[in-house]
Amino acid sequence: MAAKSTSKATSKSAKTASKTTVNSATKSKGLGSRSKGLGRGINALIPEDIEEPKEEKVVVKEVVKEVVKEVPADTKVKISLIEPNRDQPRKAFDEDALIELSESIKQYGVLQPLLVQKKDNNYYEIIAGERRWRASKKAGLKTIPAIVRDYDEKKIREVALIENIQRQDLNAIETAKAIKELMEEHALTQEELAKTLGKSRSAIANTLRILNLDERVQEMVQEGKLTEGHARTLASIESPQKQYKLAMDIINLDLSVRDAEELTKEEKAATKKKSPKKETSKLEIIYKDIENRLKKALETKVSFRPMTKSRGKIIIEYYTSEELERILEILEK
Repeated sequence: MAAKSTSKATSKSAKTASKTTVNSATKSKGLGSRSKGLGRGINALIPEDIEEPKEEKVVVKEVVKEVVKEVPADTKVKISLIEPNRDQPRKAFDEDALIELSESIKQYGVLQPLLVQKKDNNYYEIIAGERRWRASKKAGLKTIPAIVRDYDEKKIREVALIENIQRQDLNAIETAKAIKELMEEHALTQEELAKTLGKSRSAIANTLRILNLDERVQEMVQEGKLTEGHARTLASIESPQKQYKLAMDIINLDLSVRDAEELTKEEKAATKKKSPKKETSKLEIIYKDIENRLKKALETKVSFRPMTKSRGKIIIEYYTSEELERILEILEK
């Protein structure tokens, strides 16, 4: 019994010592001062020496900087400091359309900025957007949003022409003249300019042909009385006078392009039949003499149709079987 009691006592003593050691270790980790740690709030749970991810902020700043560089903000430019481009392909501006646009600008402002270039005299020259500039002046604006670019003369002409073509703001004559000027001043071929404008070479060639029209017809195109389709159709007629006559018919009869094409075909066919004869040659005199001699000999209508100098046709007409017998008898003699 004494040995058993001694063993229990020893076990109890070991457990007590173990508990004391755990408590001591817990206190050494700071949990013994619990009230002090909780008193400092959430800062006690988050170490103060953890750094914020500065690298992410740097990346954000760089992205913002790139966006600003790629898409610059519009510049507000005084309207009085802006002047139109003298080489602007568009020459005519519809007054009623300008008034309508100016009323829209009064209500909503200029929704798309001009494209301008700064000149040496501190003025700005319009590259694209002259119609908006004119309408803004009518609306009474003092400044207008604009994007400033630094282009050479060739680039300015190309951008102005492309913008007007894309907006369909140019009539056929203005487009043709602008294309011709670009080609002549910068020594461009039709193929090269076609690539720049995104058109086919044949489209460029057909547009340039419009400049061969009679001046009166060109005025009709500029005034909007004839469409580009009408103009291209009329350009296939060589005579300026006939171009004008057909143009008047198209306007007076209110013909579509398809109807105008049919009218032009008829005119070409009639012209071919009524083409002015060349000066009478010696051969024609001889042929006419042969025809008259055959008519007299056969006593009927005879047509002499020379095809070449050595070939041709003789057509002898008869109207009854008796007359045919008579003509055969004469030929057999």
